[in-house]
Amino acid sequence: MFNTKKREVYNLLELTPVRVNEHEENEGLIRILVPKFKNKFLLSLIPKGKSKHIRVKLDEIGTATWLLINGKRKVTKIIEELREKFGDNLEPAEERVSKFIGGLNLHNLIYFKELKKDK
Repeated sequence: MFNTKKREVYNLLELTPVRVNEHEENEGLIRILVPKFKNKFLLSLIPKGKSKHIRVKLDEIGTATWLLINGKRKVTKIIEELREKFGDNLEPAEERVSKFIGGLNLHNLIYFKELKKDK
């Protein structure tokens, strides 16, 4: 039959993103450090001197957005602060920032405090 389970709908703008991954800064831009493997055994197979991370490079707006994600600001507040910094260069702000933050969530680089389920 059909899946009749109701899904909750959330307004992304009212959620509070929280960073999961570490980052490094290089020439004023952020690189998010994503482990190549989650399995500790596989991580142990990476030769010494080789990075255990993939580095995801962010542009200026991505960097500013990443730095504003602190587990306390809602997405609306992040957009507000980015608008102050970038002005018209950010428009359409809600769409751009929502897509970026949604992508971070999709790739498990962030989670939303309101949706985090205790395990």
